[in-house]
Amino acid sequence: MIVTRRGDRGQTTVELALLLPLVAVLILLVLQFGLVLRDQLMVVHAAREAARAAAVAEGDPAAAARSGAERSGSLDPARLELTTTPTERDERISVVVRYRSSTDVPLVGPLLPDVDLEGTMVMMRESTTQDRVK
Repeated sequence: MIVTRRGDRGQTTVELALLLPLVAVLILLVLQFGLVLRDQLMVVHAAREAARAAAVAEGDPAAAARSGAERSGSLDPARLELTTTPTERDERISVVVRYRSSTDVPLVGPLLPDVDLEGTMVMMRESTTQDRVK
């Protein structure tokens, strides 16, 4: 038989009421971290796709890189910034993708600043038909 004191009734309920908001905020913080991590992976993927598009482009590599980055996934094109630089006598092309990931999870999002993410990719330019003729 379990014997309890009369003053201990409801103690568990009070402890739960005190800890539940902290646990909820912790879960929301983990969720926000996961969303920023997903955005970082998407930025790296966008850089890879942009560099590939610029490497095989017949015309303007910057426009091809922008198009490749925008088609790569679910990143908001308005917050996407690209820098395309040919390197080493135009044999390689370097693409830097910058993206501002918003922290918009309820309760914790307004407390955290937006995160600036960056991904860089360098690829060899593929020869075009004009290059093969030379």
